[in-house]
Parts: sequence; C-alpha cells; structure tokens
Amino acid sequence: MFKPKAIYYEKEILNYDLGKQLMEKYKETPKIEIENHNNIEEMRKKENKDFPDMKRNLIIGTRKTHKFVENHKTSDYLVPYTSSGCTASCMYCYLVCNYNKCAYLRLFVNREQMMDKIIKTANKSEKELTFEIGSNSDLILENTITNNLPWTIENFKNSEKGFLTFPTKFDMVDDILGINHDGRVTIRMSVNPEEIINKVEFGTSRLKGRIEAINKLKEAGYKIGILIAPVILVENWKKLYLELIQQLNEQLSPKVKNDVFFEIIFMTYSFVHTKINEEAFPNAINLYNKDIMTGRGKGKYMYKSDIRKDGEEFLRKQMNKYFPNNKIEYIV
Repeated sequence: MFKPKAIYYEKEILNYDLGKQLMEKYKETPKIEIENHNNIEEMRKKENKDFPDMKRNLIIGTRKTHKFVENHKTSDYLVPYTSSGCTASCMYCYLVCNYNKCAYLRLFVNREQMMDKIIKTANKSEKELTFEIGSNSDLILENTITNNLPWTIENFKNSEKGFLTFPTKFDMVDDILGINHDGRVTIRMSVNPEEIINKVEFGTSRLKGRIEAINKLKEAGYKIGILIAPVILVENWKKLYLELIQQLNEQLSPKVKNDVFFEIIFMTYSFVHTKINEEAFPNAINLYNKDIMTGRGKGKYMYKSDIRKDGEEFLRKQMNKYFPNNKIEYIV
C-alpha cells in the first residue's frame, strides 16, 4: 500500500467529495498547498538523482484539460481521466517526458465532470465508441488510493452506449471483481518476462500475480487483452520472450485463451530516460544500445528497422504456434 511522504494539493479539491475523502484519509500526512498541480516549483528544482524520492509524494488537484484524442488501436478516443503518472518506476515510461512534471502520481478529484463528458459523447454518437481511460496512469494502482474504479464502472452504466478500456501492470483487482460491468469494460494486462520486470519495471506486480489477475478478471466476465509491452531487446531476448509466451499458454485459463487478444509494442527510449536512469538508478541495466537503436526525432530512439523486423517475425511465429486462434491487434 502506497504511503505518501507528503501531499501537495490545490485548495479547490475541497469542493469535491473525493478531495475531502483523500484529505481525511491522509490527515496525518504532511501537506503543502499549491497553486497548480502542473507547475510545482519545488519539484522543478529537483535533480535527476531525486527521481525515486519524488515518486513518494502525492499530488491532488483538478483536471482542467478534457480534450479527447482520436485513437486507432484498441479504442476510439484517448480520454484524460482521474490520474496521471504513477508510483512505480519503469525505466522506459513514456510519461517521463519531463520527470519533474509528468512522472509522479497526480490525482484529479473532479471525476463527475470527466464521467459526464464520456457519457454524453457516447450517447450522442451514431456508433458505439470505446474510451481509453488509462493512457496517462495505471488505474488499478490508482484504485488502491481512490477506489475510483468501482465508482467509474458503476456510473458508466448510466450511459446508453459505449465501452471503457484501460491497461495495467498491477494485480490488485479484487475490488472490481464483483461489480456489474455489463460486459462493457475491457482490461488489458501488460506483461514482460520476469527478468525484465525485476530489472526494469520497478515497483510493479510480479508476472505470476498479473497472470492470476487476468484469470480472475475473466472469471468475473471482463473482456481481456494482453499487451506484450514493451518488448525490450536485451542480449537474450528471444529466450526470455519465448519463455513468456509459453508461460502464458500454460497458465492462462481456457476461458481467457478462448478470446483474449494481444497487442505487441517495441520499446522506444529517449535521452531524458538515459540521463534520469543514470543518476536515479546507477546500478540498473542500460536500456540504450547504440548498435541496435537509431534516432526517432529529437532526443528519441527506436530499434533499427532490420532489428525490429527480426523481432516482429520471431514474435509472430511464436504467437502463431502457442496462440493460433487469438488475434494480434497490432505490432508497433
């Protein structure tokens, strides 16, 4: 259970029920009032080595931006929702665009406003829409603090149409197993070989727990997707990812394997990640490999096309062998 070192909060949160609940929940935790969760001067002055310590703070505010972004993968829209950032420290996290703004966990208490826009957008659409509500955070993790997921799923039933989806790297799913979701929620579990989880995805659930959570969620009637993501091409990557696919085949329940879909995403990296990780995690492995990576815009890196092609061919071959009847939505 996450215990924040300090709470940074906007005064406005006290106008919302969830804001009052969180302030009461953490009444013993030191608190600092801020003007704007998006611009905390104290955080901006921190050094890279302070990154893990910054993750121990919790920021509570209201979300001001509610723009839906069109998406063409497993949803129609990416939706800004109830949190941003995370308490875990995955070394490749795409939210670390600016570590002293994006990385630590920010909670937004005006959830009624956000849910209202989702429902209105769904109901006025001529077709069914799917809303990705977890692209900025991990809602299973956030739920351990806010209990927002039961609230979200129960209130979304007020919508005449539409579906919700979100990804997670965490196994704490028991709070949502008994909720009537009407089959309108898809939960996508992100997995990686245990060795990579241990060395790269600090503070996340173990692979065994994630697989067990998938089986429990399916038993509770949720639609399930699995992200093999990000695929990280370490020296023995083919062995590791083959073992991962075999483990999934062996340990996923027949119900899951009947209709689970997959997404496969290769890691992208950046100069910002490199500098932060060198100072914040000096004993960790180096994810940047100049021999197999190339530039992808200013300060960003991706695997070279021939390396990436080899990786995709290998993974498709193994997936066709162990999951021949399951769809791969995309590989990027």
